[in-house]
Amino acid sequence: MGNYERETVIPFAPAAKSAGSNDADQLDIAGRTILSLLNKAASVADENSQHALDMAQKLSHQLRAAENRIAQLEDDVRYYQDRCERADQWLHKIFSEIEERFLKPDDKRRAGVLPGRPVERRA
Repeated sequence: MGNYERETVIPFAPAAKSAGSNDADQLDIAGRTILSLLNKAASVADENSQHALDMAQKLSHQLRAAENRIAQLEDDVRYYQDRCERADQWLHKIFSEIEERFLKPDDKRRAGVLPGRPVERRA
């Protein structure tokens, strides 16, 4: 860091009034130093820009993958909701059948006749 600071220090005014060639040398040094710093700043800005683009592309791929996974999970949810609904319908149908055949008291069961069997007549 100390090296960078030494490069960035640009003498603002000459220490003592001297010949014009010394002033020109200091202006040239200051100009070159400024251009060097501008080049470094441009290089850092390019690196930052490339890093930002790389990160944006990476995040875009991750987002696309997440959206695809969400769509797949939503399809799975619809599939299992449909299966659950069908299972519920079957359970309701089976319960109704059991209730009607075995749990409801009716005249035939009291008479000892099972559903689906012919009634025997005794003489």
